Amino acid sequence: MPEAEKQEKMSIIQHLVELRNTLLHSVLAIAIFFIVLFPFADIIYTFIAAPIIATIPGSNLIAIGVISPFLTPLKMALILAVYLAMPFLLFKIWSFVAPALYKHEKKLILPLIISSTILFYTGILFSFYIVFPVIFGFLSTVGPSVVNFTPDIQYYLDFVLKVSFAFGVAFEVPIATILLIMFGVTTPEKLKKNRAYIIIGAFVLGMILTPPDIISQVLIAIPIWILFEVGLFFAPFFKVRKREDMAEEDDSKSNTVD
Repeated sequence: MPEAEKQEKMSIIQHLVELRNTLLHSVLAIAIFFIVLFPFADIIYTFIAAPIIATIPGSNLIAIGVISPFLTPLKMALILAVYLAMPFLLFKIWSFVAPALYKHEKKLILPLIISSTILFYTGILFSFYIVFPVIFGFLSTVGPSVVNFTPDIQYYLDFVLKVSFAFGVAFEVPIATILLIMFGVTTPEKLKKNRAYIIIGAFVLGMILTPPDIISQVLIAIPIWILFEVGLFFAPFFKVRKREDMAEEDDSKSNTVD
């Protein structure tokens, strides 16, 4: 067997082993957080339900399913465990892709992990304390007067998870913008030229993720637009991957191997 082919196969095996270890460590981290949170599942769900309970004073959520009172807080604890483990999960993801990065790019791993984690949590907190009160306040005032607004706990949890996760991901716009520019996928000039389309896309995303009222749509569209501008502002401070730099680094790697 040729030496190059042998090394390539060994490299594939090593990558698969590393992927397996990454997945195992990630699942273990989530499991540890879940075990810690499980005894407090009911308390956690009560806290998560606070925004909608505040809009229907004197009333509570209902449970349509037979085992919903047990499974729904359990699901909430599991998702919260994933959220709390997010810094470790991001670290494992970046560590897995690190071998494909160049030396100057590897130095950015820690700052990107910290900034992306902060932005993700900021998006979730923004949705919980700013967006949800507006959305639930709107929903509690619409509909026929003969209909009582008493949402099911499972539907409420699914809605909260979907919207909060969407905000957490949406707040990663600066990181995505920086990475696209840094890896040469696009340029600041092209993004500035297409700024109008990006702003329209932010409002379209707001329409998809929120109820049909202009206030909640603006609450998500404007932060996405502002965060895009933030990423556009900081992107020039990062070194853009160029073919010349890639060739030089590949040469240095080959000389090291030799």
